[in-house]
Amino acid sequence: MADQPQLAVNAAPDNAGGRHLEFPAQGVPVIHRINRLGLWTLYIKEVRRFFKVQTQTIWAPAVTTLLYLMIFTVALGGGNRLVLGVPFAAFVSPGLIAMGIMNGAFANSSFYFLSGKIQGTIVDYLMPPLSELELMIALIGAAITRGVLVGLALTGAILLWPGTNLGMAHGWAIAWFGLMGAALLALVGLISSMWAVKFDHNAAVTNFVITPLTMLSGTFYVIDNLAPVFQSISRLNPFFYVISGFRFGFLGESDIGDTNMAVLHGAIALGLLNLVLGGVTYALLKRGWKLKS
Repeated sequence: MADQPQLAVNAAPDNAGGRHLEFPAQGVPVIHRINRLGLWTLYIKEVRRFFKVQTQTIWAPAVTTLLYLMIFTVALGGGNRLVLGVPFAAFVSPGLIAMGIMNGAFANSSFYFLSGKIQGTIVDYLMPPLSELELMIALIGAAITRGVLVGLALTGAILLWPGTNLGMAHGWAIAWFGLMGAALLALVGLISSMWAVKFDHNAAVTNFVITPLTMLSGTFYVIDNLAPVFQSISRLNPFFYVISGFRFGFLGESDIGDTNMAVLHGAIALGLLNLVLGGVTYALLKRGWKLKS
């Protein structure tokens, strides 16, 4: 058999022309364009996953937020107390909605790879013919979707509270800061799920990073009431810009700055932060950090 022609490892005979068809080398992707079908399939799969338990993932945060509104309104905003020229309930409501959007997005994205590592199903994310960018877009998109749905549920729940009237002063601010806040926490959650190897790690990120930044973001107070040092610290918190910018969309007032241009600068800075964080997430996925061994 030594006189038989030897085919290359990555070649196959072409019966029609007698030539050899070259196959891509191992590990080289065959799909060179965007795999729209695969991206959409993964996105729908993740949306259906959290929608199967929507009582826990969407409606439960609405009940919790309504309790927040009830407690803080009675304890801190009783009577006719005004904040930024509006009743306390109207002041705190947009912040609670934004907080729910961000927490929903983080809870969704922080579960992806962590559950795969623990259950041994991580290959379901790594084996499909999807590039790292397509994988990231699908997962982040599903997390943002959950955050938006939580926000809509929270809005409906808050409107049930007597005396709460949510107007719309700047629709662009509601859309931009809501989506940017969801994207920010979705990216942080995805990085967290890559890093974590057990649920304790994920809980540590939630308890020692996400919750403190959320509670110290000006959701329940105006930072002008703080000492100058703590005002400066608060302005380093990206959650502050999400909460205040989102509130600006409803009330037309914000503690980001005295002018609308200050809010616009905050919106641009938040977008740039998400771009940087998205680049970091993509680079980590490209390397297979904590995912491939």
